[in-house]
Amino acid sequence: MDAPWFTAVLGALATWRLAHLLALEDGPWDAVLRLRTAAGQGVWGQMLDCFYCLSLWVAAPVALAVARNPVEWLLAWLGLSGAACLLERLGPAAPPPVLELTDPEGDAHELLRTETRGAGDPPPAEPPLAPPPGPSNGTSNGTSTGTGPVHLVR
Repeated sequence: MDAPWFTAVLGALATWRLAHLLALEDGPWDAVLRLRTAAGQGVWGQMLDCFYCLSLWVAAPVALAVARNPVEWLLAWLGLSGAACLLERLGPAAPPPVLELTDPEGDAHELLRTETRGAGDPPPAEPPLAPPPGPSNGTSNGTSTGTGPVHLVR
């Protein structure tokens, strides 16, 4: 396999694979996740968080296998990183975030809807309005007792 194009394609795929593994995957037995956690928020941790930055560093040693002289190495280094970035952009977009309908204690959140409607379904009924102030709901003469709905007093 002495074809330079084949070596360049393999180098681009290897650069993408290693950068993707280090930046975006947990790895086998969560080894890469532990590596990123150990790196923290310092320079190394920030480098491991950015696929595009990391592809430059991964491409540098891979370019040694592709290039024959220093000028070729420089071009291969940038080209392999660029190819990895293009491959990353060709992949699917990040999945949408998962909406949790319960809080960490397992209780349902009262502000989130749990039912869904189809396109032809009628809109939900409006909640009933609060009854006017009066003796039946704890208020009299337009004043509030501190319980129940808040009413405008004129």
